[in-house]
Amino acid sequence: MRKIFISSDHAGFRLKETIKVFLRNKKVKVEDLGPKNDSSVDYPDYAHKVAKRVKLNKTNVGILVCGSGTGMNIAANKHKNIRAAQCFNLKSTKLSRLHNDANIITLGSRLITKKNALKFVSVFLNTKFDGGRHLKRVKKI
Repeated sequence: MRKIFISSDHAGFRLKETIKVFLRNKKVKVEDLGPKNDSSVDYPDYAHKVAKRVKLNKTNVGILVCGSGTGMNIAANKHKNIRAAQCFNLKSTKLSRLHNDANIITLGSRLITKKNALKFVSVFLNTKFDGGRHLKRVKKI
């Protein structure tokens, strides 16, 4: 069974907590890798925690939230076999899975609404990789 790992920095803490409740209400198991509150932290530390756990098993996926989504995205993508996608609308979210087989979604809590964030998470978790011509391209990453 796939595991979902979630983390944030201080700017994304409240949205991370909202996403956790949303997923747990849907009976989805999610493991929170911190932080435990909204005190200032360094986003790369938490991006690395999630990336390390996601790459242990190719069925694992991650959710990272910071102010813009960019910092978490950059840090997570430093890891081999991680394909983190910064998602800002439904189309970018869906295509990140369909065409790029993204295994981590990064969200910007200061740039998107809670309502949209929850939609993006649902689309991300429920969209399967198309494979085919896209697999050849993903293997080149």
